[in-house]
Amino acid sequence: MEKNLKNVLVISFGFLLLFTAYGGLQSLQSSLHSEEGLGVASLSVLYAALILSSMFLPPILIKKLGCKWTMAGSMCCYIAFSLGNFYASWYTLIPTSVILGLGGAPLWSAKCTYLTIAGNSYAEKAGKNGKDIINQYFGVFFLIFQSAGIWGNLISSLIFSQASNKVEISKENLACCGAYDCMTDTTNTTGSSEVSNSLIYTLLGIYTASGVLAVLLIVIFLDQIKSDQAENEKEILETPSFWSTFLATFQHLKDKRQCLLIPLTMYSGFEQGFLSGDYTKAYVTCALGIHYVGYAMICFSAVNSLCSLLFGKISQYTGRKLLFALATVANTACIIALLLWKPHPKQLAVFFVFPALWGLSDAIWQTQTNGLYGILFEKHKEAAFANYRLWESLGFVIAFGYSTKLQVYIKLYILLSVLVLSMVMYGAVEYLEAKSSPGTPTSIKKENVGPSTQETRM
Repeated sequence: MEKNLKNVLVISFGFLLLFTAYGGLQSLQSSLHSEEGLGVASLSVLYAALILSSMFLPPILIKKLGCKWTMAGSMCCYIAFSLGNFYASWYTLIPTSVILGLGGAPLWSAKCTYLTIAGNSYAEKAGKNGKDIINQYFGVFFLIFQSAGIWGNLISSLIFSQASNKVEISKENLACCGAYDCMTDTTNTTGSSEVSNSLIYTLLGIYTASGVLAVLLIVIFLDQIKSDQAENEKEILETPSFWSTFLATFQHLKDKRQCLLIPLTMYSGFEQGFLSGDYTKAYVTCALGIHYVGYAMICFSAVNSLCSLLFGKISQYTGRKLLFALATVANTACIIALLLWKPHPKQLAVFFVFPALWGLSDAIWQTQTNGLYGILFEKHKEAAFANYRLWESLGFVIAFGYSTKLQVYIKLYILLSVLVLSMVMYGAVEYLEAKSSPGTPTSIKKENVGPSTQETRM
């Protein structure tokens, strides 16, 4: 096997193992640790740490440790989070969330740097176009990586479905499910109380083992970047310099279009935070039980992956405006329906309709917003995507931060308000673009923006 392709596969399966564990664990945080909002508080802290990490750590760690050992060390941060869940408390989960957040940005940056260097190296030897090879490597990576959400959630649902003491949820408890939840410590825990500690420890043990295997895979099988490639790596990290990039992130806000896109970018964090933090807890866990959370999130992940591929292809024919309109209609319909619907176990199919439609919408928000950034700010991509990561992560922080303070219906109204504001601001961006360059097609061009999308997904 071609050596560089072997390294691509090692990284891909390493990330698959790592995010099989993290993805499943993130979906369960609000349900497993609902006391005093510990679960969603940990996720809010995690994304706040990710913001700081994105600004400072990646260039420093990669320069000192190299790509391989930065990836291995960052993966250990994810394992620490899994271990913190064994004895979840404010003294274990919050610190490990900070550790994971700090390790997130270096992990993704090291991966992107490694694949870029490997692609350029092979292209130079084979006499091929470096950009084409890099795109192929990223394509292989995301083909393997995208299934992590499915496997992680499948494992959790299969394990929790083994609970022998399943109880029927009473009418009183069902009345506290949905948009008008009762906001008490016992609310939404009825569906998770049926799971024994032994099953939780079994799941956490599997997730931790999966993370350890990921680290071993990287340490044992991933090749170091050769000495003749070190200069290339140094150039990638130092051009432009760290401080100039850091300052450029905030200087980029002088661009009126970037400011107008802030609500849309933050909405991406809001809507993902609502699904994984509130829908899973107030609807699925509350009315069906925690063992259904994984199945609901599998539905979301599968539809999201398929639609990301589909919309990435058809956007050149439909244009981004039509796709943004479709996502807006789908999300608005879901929000209104969630406000009106009283979840009941007999309506099993409905619990999967919402994550499916949410996955369709999220696929558009991710692919088209990234593509929009790539087109509008083609000459300042690094600063633009740094802003993308910053504002989307801030959306996550806010969504998880107020999760335990507000009733679900208020959060749905906030979500709807931010969505409306986002579309108004986005319309202003399109108007400015049409005014400045009439006759220029607005359809999304094919951009290699996958890495930036996934960085915010941790």
